[in-house]
Amino acid sequence: MGLDIVEDIRKDYVYDLVGSGKRIDGRGFLDYREISVERDLISKAEGSALVKLGDTSVLVGVKLEPGTPFSDAPNKGIIMTNAELRPGASPDFETGPPNENSVELARVVDRGIRGSGTIDLEKLCIEEGEKVWMTFIDIHALDNDGNLVDAAALGAIVALLHARIPNEHYGITGADDTLAIRDTPVAVTVVKIRDAILVDPNLSEETAATSKLTVISNADGTLSGVQKSGREGLKEDEITEMVDICIEKAGEIRSKHLG
Repeated sequence: MGLDIVEDIRKDYVYDLVGSGKRIDGRGFLDYREISVERDLISKAEGSALVKLGDTSVLVGVKLEPGTPFSDAPNKGIIMTNAELRPGASPDFETGPPNENSVELARVVDRGIRGSGTIDLEKLCIEEGEKVWMTFIDIHALDNDGNLVDAAALGAIVALLHARIPNEHYGITGADDTLAIRDTPVAVTVVKIRDAILVDPNLSEETAATSKLTVISNADGTLSGVQKSGREGLKEDEITEMVDICIEKAGEIRSKHLG
């Protein structure tokens, strides 16, 4: 039996389940899988977090090094976000340079951090025009059972919240040793299957979905990032409903894991 046929059978199974008001793992349509967060697992990183979202696992490391500021922002630190989708995480991932999926994952996480002004970049200035702290956020997918972006975004903010600036290592004095964190953006992803909206899709549901929307919201409910994908469009009322759901779920995650 060909892979395409197997995938079609799997999609039909998901369609039928959703049509009868059910999900593969028995969750309600608006329920997340179990979320677990561990931090400070990488000794050589300034901050790190392992997020497990059901059977999806993502490890995020934060590294800080002195560097030269951009010429148009001489008094601001720099953020660089990278994502690696290793073959061991999924048979669909391949070795080699970052592909469009890893680039998109990094971009969405980065957008939420920048859009919310999570880090006060001016506080990362060591010497204006000469030296600033460069913040590297590295995302590593360990196991992919869908919704990597929510796990990666949560891992990034947890790692940043607990990161320590290595001033002593570089002989820099008179500076704070923690990042100036001003917000806690949380990403929530929903999909549309048939006429239903499902929160936190697993891999089978992601494959079957006709539309997917990731909403990154701040602590006050404002939006810092939105990413739409999928082969079908969404109506205005559907987008409004999805955004409302995402903001509510983000608040729940924030109070439980970032409080």
